Amino acid sequence: MGNNTYQLGIDLGGTKIEGVVLDVNGEELFRERVGTEQEKGYQHILNQIQLVYRNMVRHIEGQPHTFGIGTPGAISQQTGLLKNSNTVCMNGKPVKEDLEKLLYRPIGIQNDANCFAMAEALLGAGKGNDSVFGVIMGTGCGGGIVYKGEVITGLQSIAGEWGHMSIDPNGPLCYCGNKGCVETFISGGGLERMYKSSYREELKLKKIVESYRQGDSRATEFMKQFFVNFGRAMSNLIAVLDPDIIVLGGGASNVAEIYTEGVEQVEKFVFSDSLETPIVQHQLGDSAGVIGAALIGV
Repeated sequence: MGNNTYQLGIDLGGTKIEGVVLDVNGEELFRERVGTEQEKGYQHILNQIQLVYRNMVRHIEGQPHTFGIGTPGAISQQTGLLKNSNTVCMNGKPVKEDLEKLLYRPIGIQNDANCFAMAEALLGAGKGNDSVFGVIMGTGCGGGIVYKGEVITGLQSIAGEWGHMSIDPNGPLCYCGNKGCVETFISGGGLERMYKSSYREELKLKKIVESYRQGDSRATEFMKQFFVNFGRAMSNLIAVLDPDIIVLGGGASNVAEIYTEGVEQVEKFVFSDSLETPIVQHQLGDSAGVIGAALIGV
């Protein structure tokens, strides 16, 4: 890493807040998880972050360090308020300002998908590539662009938000207000909701995939459509960005068939005579978000 200071990062999730301390070589020294407990409201979440931060600082005995936070959503460059977060009680709040006051220090804050992309680009599956697109297919569907070791955030802090491209204007309503967003079709949460509305049966994605592998006709029809939607969404993305590599993360990225049948569909739709883009699984697992948060710290 070539760093002379500790790097502290916090991944702020809907259910857990995770902190990590990296030493001067980028090696992990300490990790802690506490519940987000978002039902207790905005101030409580800030207090939970403060608790984890203090424990991390104690661990390095107050040595000089950078500090970064990965959060769902993004800080608006116009207003300084958080927007587009699925931890809804934090939207419209001056999260960065409030935390800097609470912790008496500057903080780097990035969207959690940008943190994932940063970690995979520098230390994971995308290492050695100039342009890396990181995709999270979890509860929601996010994305982040890293170019030559820097996160590209864009004018409105929405660069990489491919989960909110609409691929079917008649599709399901998304929480963002549009219909047929990629997120409603290929995130883990979106797939489970679609299965329920199609077949009046509530199944976890793992179970749907198991049924598909056993040759169940409903699950087969459903998964075939998933691969088509994945192919369409990915080929749109490649047409705009044409990255050196795409790294997939989040629960749905663990479906092995994405890398065969899903990629076949990307080949079918891509605006090129062949698909050169490697589409690979993450290497850092659940740790990517929190490690990325440490890497974007100030």
